[in-house]
Amino acid sequence: MAGRQVYDWLLTGDGGGMTRCSAGTEFMLDGDLPELTRDDTVLVCGGIDVAAGTTKRLMNWLRRAARRGVTMGGLCTAAWTLAEAGLLDGKRATIHWENHDGFGEEFPEVTLTKSVFVVDGNRMSTAGGTSSIDLMLKIIADDHGEELANAVADQLIYSSIRTDQDTQRLSTPTRIGVRHPKLGEVIKRMEANIEEPISPALLAKEVGMSTRQLERLFRRYLNRSPKRYYMELRLQKARNLLMQTDMSVINVALACGFASPSHFSKCYRGHYQTTPYRERGTQGGKSPQPDG
Repeated sequence: MAGRQVYDWLLTGDGGGMTRCSAGTEFMLDGDLPELTRDDTVLVCGGIDVAAGTTKRLMNWLRRAARRGVTMGGLCTAAWTLAEAGLLDGKRATIHWENHDGFGEEFPEVTLTKSVFVVDGNRMSTAGGTSSIDLMLKIIADDHGEELANAVADQLIYSSIRTDQDTQRLSTPTRIGVRHPKLGEVIKRMEANIEEPISPALLAKEVGMSTRQLERLFRRYLNRSPKRYYMELRLQKARNLLMQTDMSVINVALACGFASPSHFSKCYRGHYQTTPYRERGTQGGKSPQPDG
């Protein structure tokens, strides 16, 4: 599109040789982790079980590069790698929405957002998938102008370029297939108050309806009570934390609004047909990966 070469890249990894992505495709690497200069940019690619690929040697290499002022970014789950290396401390960042719960608990010193991508100084992160295209188009626009970035987008048949102001997930009504505005607002409030749940009566009052009206809406659109839906949200977050962090079961319970481990375990077993302790045992500890 530019009529000349404006970028070149190397695909590298710890040890060089071949690497296999989580979908099974193998890639021949251009080599081992190279020495970098200030003008280089490092983009770390992460997928399922990013913790297993985050070696000490890789983190030390990233830290050395950071001390030289190298710009670096994490694509999809690889923001976890940068955070584990301490390279996102005090920075804004994003990660795939399925990893938000675990990342937020693991790295409180990072300001986690729900944007499709984030650029904070010389640190970048994307939520994965097509959001990485959005980041690349921003880089091209910053380096060579919006006209070239738009031409590249047209070449990719990519008709809607997003900015860092766009969020990852569909709106709540679209995501759950419900267009009722008050129901959507209640669900948003539930999602924002997992650690300290709000009673259905207070939620109904906050959106200007009676508790009975709220019950009818949930039954009509979601085929469950507000209390049941709220419980499922809390249990989903609990499962994410069990699978993605090393938090103790009692701390997971508290983070998801359960007053006691026994009550948490009973609710968890009723929903997932296993206990939190068995769930943690099958995952083998911290494993930041999307549930899907």
